[in-house]
Amino acid sequence: MDEMPKLKMYIGGEWVEPSSGEYFETIDPFTAKPWALVARGNAEDADRAIRVAHKAFKEGPWGRMHPSERAKLIHRLGVLMEENADTLADVEVRDNGRLLAEMQHQIRYLPKWYYYYAGLADKIEGVVHPCDKPALSFSRHEPLGVCVGIVPWNAPLLLFSLKAAPALAAGNTIVMKPAEHTSATALKLMELVEAAGFPPGVINVVTGFGKEVGEPLVTHPLTRHVGFTGSTATGSHLYSLAAKDVKRVSLELGGKSPNIVFGDADLNNAVRGVVGGIFGATGQTCIAGSRLLVHRSIHDEFVEKLAAFTKSARVGDPRNVQTQIGPIANRMQYERVLGYVDIARQEGAELILGGKRPDLDECATGFFVEPTIFAGVNNDMRIAREEVFGPVLSTIAFDEVEEAVAIANDSEFGLAAGIWTSDMKRALLMSERLDAGSVWINTYRDISYTTPFGGYKKSGIGRENGVEGIREYLQTKAVWISTAEEIANPFVIG
Repeated sequence: MDEMPKLKMYIGGEWVEPSSGEYFETIDPFTAKPWALVARGNAEDADRAIRVAHKAFKEGPWGRMHPSERAKLIHRLGVLMEENADTLADVEVRDNGRLLAEMQHQIRYLPKWYYYYAGLADKIEGVVHPCDKPALSFSRHEPLGVCVGIVPWNAPLLLFSLKAAPALAAGNTIVMKPAEHTSATALKLMELVEAAGFPPGVINVVTGFGKEVGEPLVTHPLTRHVGFTGSTATGSHLYSLAAKDVKRVSLELGGKSPNIVFGDADLNNAVRGVVGGIFGATGQTCIAGSRLLVHRSIHDEFVEKLAAFTKSARVGDPRNVQTQIGPIANRMQYERVLGYVDIARQEGAELILGGKRPDLDECATGFFVEPTIFAGVNNDMRIAREEVFGPVLSTIAFDEVEEAVAIANDSEFGLAAGIWTSDMKRALLMSERLDAGSVWINTYRDISYTTPFGGYKKSGIGRENGVEGIREYLQTKAVWISTAEEIANPFVIG
């Protein structure tokens, strides 16, 4: 048996061993077998990375570099990602089990984030204020300093880029911690960071577990911003830790998103959209349309069409381009998903499709769950209220528009929603009334570097993507230049 590769951390432009000397296995979800060893970082490694990033920000060339020069490096990284997209996709699939066809498409699209924010880097402009004092007053937008990004296992490189590209364009330095289950692509990307020519310490990656390295990164006194994507419970915990030092925080958290189908919808198109919304990425997305609200007049017909279409989906090896549904990314999540299937049955939901491990060939020894559809769900059931994060759909019938809005908004989450109808007036009115940061009309799961993304309620704080995304990584300074000949009264302010 070949020796497994050892994945070191990347700190200060160097590949470094963890201070503990310890490594842990990362598992291939298709086979449920280890394929590489990942450095197990701790507080000492976190401290080293933050201090190196702080020094690069304060003393290195990055902080003195003109924004247009920083933009060239960011753009160069995008070019290298584009040139190495297939290699990055292969690593991502092996580490988290997403479909190769999907990852090739996604990673070929990712460079656009770097191109977009490279284009914004030298366009961060201040404002001259119409001041009512004898003074010239203007403001400027400045970087924060060291920004920590903590990203989950479901879309490692995408979520890395959503944080890294705007943070770098704003002039910050970054320390990224990928999920312990999926660290490989972040480290592979660092090879491209080296090739792009970034100064040492500007981009760093530390690996390991949340309490051992993630929390020390968040609580470090030199950390100025924390960007986190993951569960609401973990996000709330990190938010409380960051609040002790009044750090800036952006959070992209959980969802229980409604996908609402009206009687006048194009049913075939809606079926495809609903399937993509919940079974794409094996349901492991925060924006998964996990609650299907269907008008009662078409409920039975639609669910029958949906089940038939879903049943034809090919489950198996994510590296096979014919596969449409791959494995769950790790054992813990696999067991969680099956646990929710049992909970739904106990609550009285009607199992229409799936609900168990599929019968696959002997090579597919990993974490597979059949695409699962429940009908007869009411919005009080746990299956309709809690984020499953797997290929499990809860179907709820409704009669009136008001009822659909009430059910959709009756959730602690507010990340996304879908509307399927041919009545654009109704669709636009619905989009205004839904408590969701993203609303898709006759489509689902679209995302772009140009368009703000984030949640309402417990689905998060702040926005990623677009111009709003870079604002998360800037602070505003007001500057006053007096035009008065003398200070009239030094004891009077205002």
